[in-house]
Amino acid sequence: MSDRSHLIFTGKPFQFDAERDAEFEYLVKRYPSRESMILPALWLTQEQEGWVPGEAIAYIADRIGTFASQVYEAATFYTMYNLHPVGRNHICICRTLSCWLRGKQEIVDYLANEIGIRPGEISEDGQFSLEEVECLGHCGTAPVVQINGEFHENMDVEKLKQLLSGLR
Repeated sequence: MSDRSHLIFTGKPFQFDAERDAEFEYLVKRYPSRESMILPALWLTQEQEGWVPGEAIAYIADRIGTFASQVYEAATFYTMYNLHPVGRNHICICRTLSCWLRGKQEIVDYLANEIGIRPGEISEDGQFSLEEVECLGHCGTAPVVQINGEFHENMDVEKLKQLLSGLR
């Protein structure tokens, strides 16, 4: 399990690229207050970088006009924000009871044996990362796996093999 309580700083200044900067300016006009932009700004950061580096937290706070602690609170509360680098294909697997009872551990074991990653790790080639997360909201079709934001229900090892072969 990854540690969501700390940020990683790259030592490089952060700012939105031109596309994300324009999107930020477009969105900020649609929200009732600038503080409402915390979640969209975190999403824009992750879209640009693939994750949310520590420098981005301060940048977002400055752009919005709030405290870095407020941005940090949101970034650490929601599991959809990656506070550390992830693989090109980020795999999230639900670790709650429904998924566990329907075979999620077999999927995790397969990834450990075949790809060489355990939760919180990135494959040596940077192609895959794995994270166990809290409920993904698909208990009736457990186990559920999310790959790069896309949900895959009623997952088993054979279905996962097919999915992964299309990603390599």
